[in-house]
Amino acid sequence: MTIGIAAFGPGAGQAVFRALHVAETAGTGSIGGFAAYAVLDAEGRLWRADTQRGGTATLFIDGETTGGPPPAHIAAAPYAAVISSGPDRPAPLSMFLAAEPGTGLVTGHRLPNTPGPDGRALNQSVLAAMRAGRTALEALHDVLDPLPAADAGMIALGPGAGMAALNSALVAARPDVGSARRVAPDGAAAVEVLHNAIHPVGSLAGLVADVAFEAMYPPRPEIGEIVVRAGCPVVSCAEHRVLVDGNLVAHRIETPLAPTGHDPQNCAAIYLGSAVIGPGGVLGYTFVEPNAMVAEGKIVTLSGQSEFRIPFAGAE
Repeated sequence: MTIGIAAFGPGAGQAVFRALHVAETAGTGSIGGFAAYAVLDAEGRLWRADTQRGGTATLFIDGETTGGPPPAHIAAAPYAAVISSGPDRPAPLSMFLAAEPGTGLVTGHRLPNTPGPDGRALNQSVLAAMRAGRTALEALHDVLDPLPAADAGMIALGPGAGMAALNSALVAARPDVGSARRVAPDGAAAVEVLHNAIHPVGSLAGLVADVAFEAMYPPRPEIGEIVVRAGCPVVSCAEHRVLVDGNLVAHRIETPLAPTGHDPQNCAAIYLGSAVIGPGGVLGYTFVEPNAMVAEGKIVTLSGQSEFRIPFAGAE
């Protein structure tokens, strides 16, 4: 198995799905075949999905439609994990991703289902340790430290257990191993990625982790959106500002980039980070930048449209 992704946080189910899709799109090598996916929802219930070929393109089915996103209750789950690789792995695919309601999930890469000295699969041994009260990191060390030659790397997570990733000494020495970890400053979300046999080795894990992390923990959460319509005045000013009424409809755009000619000109009239000013003061700052056409001091179009909605966020 060549990639394991795990996450906890708001919408971890959707985050992990998106991350695997990015790995399939950006990576080359042993990817896009089988996938075993599992989540624990807010009540601790376990939900699974798997596929032998196609990865995210065949993982979920909605009626007669194949290849859609996870159902809402799965996408919203706060704990999620997936393991994937090339096609046609031994069945059942659930053996590659250990999971237990209320306890946690154990994914990874290489062969986390390898039997240990006691005959139990390594990922199941990690899950058992977590069930007994060990943290994810402790459980991984308990299982892998005595077995440096094990061909496995694992990621464990669960309610009250935290999340951690660890490769055996054998796997850590491979030249094709990639890994990445992302953790929110407030601890509300985190992502772990381990992979091998997928390229580019040096950058793929970071990209995959970033996609999952920002799906759960956007850098500037949206708090509203304004409406800008053709005909809105654009005036020259020292600062980038959009003045809106009580319904968040723009009635004046102020910018140092205001065109001065009569002919339509292409510009960034509403610059990224423009202050949104309502009747009571600053509401936030824009974080989408439409492509504007301006003529005679008025908006003609925004990204080819006569009306455009621009989300805004609070100050960083």
